[in-house]
Amino acid sequence: MNEERAKHLDETVINDLVKLATQRAPLDAVSTLSGETAETVTEVLQRLKPSLAIKLLHHLPSELTDAITIDRSDSIGAQWELNRDYPEDQIGRFMEQSLAVYTAETTASEAIENIRHITQESLITYAYVVDSEQKLIGLVVMRDLMLAETDAPLGTIMIDQPFYLTTDTSISDAMAATVQRHYPVYPVCNELGVLQGELQGYVLFEEHTFELTAQSGRMVGIEKEEHLHTPWRSSLKSRHPWLQFNLLTAFLAAFVVGFFEETISQIVMLAVFLPVLAGQAGNTGSQSLAITLRGLTLGEFKENATRDALFKEGLLGLSNGILVGVTAGAAMFAYAMISGSNDGLLLALVVFMAMVGSCVISGITGVLVPLGLEKIGADPSTASAIFLTSITDVVSLGLFLGFATLIVL
Repeated sequence: MNEERAKHLDETVINDLVKLATQRAPLDAVSTLSGETAETVTEVLQRLKPSLAIKLLHHLPSELTDAITIDRSDSIGAQWELNRDYPEDQIGRFMEQSLAVYTAETTASEAIENIRHITQESLITYAYVVDSEQKLIGLVVMRDLMLAETDAPLGTIMIDQPFYLTTDTSISDAMAATVQRHYPVYPVCNELGVLQGELQGYVLFEEHTFELTAQSGRMVGIEKEEHLHTPWRSSLKSRHPWLQFNLLTAFLAAFVVGFFEETISQIVMLAVFLPVLAGQAGNTGSQSLAITLRGLTLGEFKENATRDALFKEGLLGLSNGILVGVTAGAAMFAYAMISGSNDGLLLALVVFMAMVGSCVISGITGVLVPLGLEKIGADPSTASAIFLTSITDVVSLGLFLGFATLIVL
């Protein structure tokens, strides 16, 4: 009796989860499923439509997906195993199985009859036409298929050489390629043009949005997968190494200040303006970094884009440095006069020169750091902020105290 009740309870739970997964937003469903056992999640996924099941699998925690066992002969399992061969930022990771695939000789009536059966389980947007090597040669829109003569071969009504994405295309590159091509579904092929699957348009835009929202977190050492309900131990494991690294880089700025200890001891008021210089340089660099990361995400760095970005950010740094430097110099002059110093003009000049120099260098660094990290294969959005902060702190403090040593003392 108790065993029957337990089985009934499990079945009730699974049915409720299936209902929730089909009626709620995918991320809401993922949040609920993340608290269930791997066996329960497996059963739920196998009762869902393949496209929805694959979508949920993409967003479930890795420790849960690793424990999920789905029959590889099943359409969900086969597609999931194929998708897992691709990195998380590539199109192949998110594609679904193409079900309406035909040869050019297939007639419209034959395709319609086949699609009628397929649509009982899946939504069909386009029919794909392939050759004998399974290379994509055409695409058929449902409206054209319905209006065609029943005996018309698909080769006569298809769109030749349709646009497609490749399995190894990154999400950011795919967004750049589709920015003027807003289609509900995109065919996905390999580098040889062989049809591998299809990608829902909304999935591409969702993943791109997810990338953008995660970008600000990665800049300060927060993993892309971390969210509000991530266990604190997992958050600590991912965040702490970056804080240790940031501490080491902060020691560089402390070393610079220590190197000019004698200068500071003779002109104590310099210490008041140290955070002013570091803060302004950091803000200038952050603005440049934000634009550069956005350009990398949208694929704007082509041909002479790097040179143009360096020139623009350098010019902006110079212009902003002059304008902010005048204000900061005036503030230093006023502070020096109030403090009874006779070197007010010289100190104001030091602040102005340091502000201009640090803003120019920070603006240029904001471009070079992410481009350099991308060049060596690192994620620009993950470590750029930490390197940028270290460089701007060292440069701004070094220029400020160095000019003070040379000009005032």
